[in-house]
Amino acid sequence: MTEVIEKTQIQEISLLLHSLREQVAALEEKVVRLETAQAPAAKIAVPAPVVVAAPAPPPVKEEISEEIMLVLAAAVAAFLGERAHIRVARLVSSPSWAQVGRVSIQASHILAKA
Repeated sequence: MTEVIEKTQIQEISLLLHSLREQVAALEEKVVRLETAQAPAAKIAVPAPVVVAAPAPPPVKEEISEEIMLVLAAAVAAFLGERAHIRVARLVSSPSWAQVGRVSIQASHILAKA
């Protein structure tokens, strides 16, 4: 009796699988027809694939040379008008600085209205 049930279940699954394959093929044909019908009329913007950047290497701790410290002290003295003591100076590298720079450059462009 279980063999009869298993055969019927296998036949039902087989019919269902065949029906699903036919439906997928019909949908693929519709998609192809829609894409070919719309492509010449209007250029469809296809989004670029997302590229995930590799993580940045750990920052290398660089020492600030004595010459650079003297230049910084001279710049501060010229700005303030008096001599200042620089206690700490360190290099800061951050992706936000680059992003702010790009934003300000892009904001300075005047875009023509279409």
